[in-house]
Amino acid sequence: MKKYKFFTNFDEEENWLIAMARQGYRFAKKTSFGYEFELAEPEDATIKIDYRTFKKQDDFEDYRALFEDSGWAHLAGTKSSGYQYFKKAGKEGSEDIFSDVDSKAGRYKRLSDMWATLACCFIPIMAALISTDTIEPGVLLDPKSLYFTPGLWELHGGAFWRAFLFETPFALFRGFLWLFFPAVILIYLYFAVKANKQYKKTQEDKIIRN
Repeated sequence: MKKYKFFTNFDEEENWLIAMARQGYRFAKKTSFGYEFELAEPEDATIKIDYRTFKKQDDFEDYRALFEDSGWAHLAGTKSSGYQYFKKAGKEGSEDIFSDVDSKAGRYKRLSDMWATLACCFIPIMAALISTDTIEPGVLLDPKSLYFTPGLWELHGGAFWRAFLFETPFALFRGFLWLFFPAVILIYLYFAVKANKQYKKTQEDKIIRN
């Protein structure tokens, strides 16, 4: 079974996966746009999520082995996926995969850095497209410029509507392309800021408890 959801908060994602396990859906795989589950006996599973990438496969295997030695089975994630999912393998396992608040908060910092890096990668691409007039920022102020039919706005009656309706799909496609990069950059920056806020909140909670 597939479920399509997106989380920016690790605690909420963990609680949702735990709730799915209690309903008899065992988490099997994380996909680009959701999750895959297998039917199983309902269980009170303990699932934790870390965010970490690795340059070398050996480092990733050592990372997995470290958690497995602490009683946590690796459910999903690769050396480059970032998201790493763990399930408590037995009663002998530690209560959490994180030894302290700093390491728990660190996953949000790494996630924030990832989103910010993606946004920065798109900025020079958008700048290059604007400098070559491939993208025209002024289109937001003048949507008519999306239509390339000569004399379109001087036509009248049926001739206007035939030309207008014919070119509108192409105009919408051009508008989508011109807005795509700014929209992606803003979305990535939004996720980066949100993850960074969660990082600071986790750090503040540590200070309050102390």
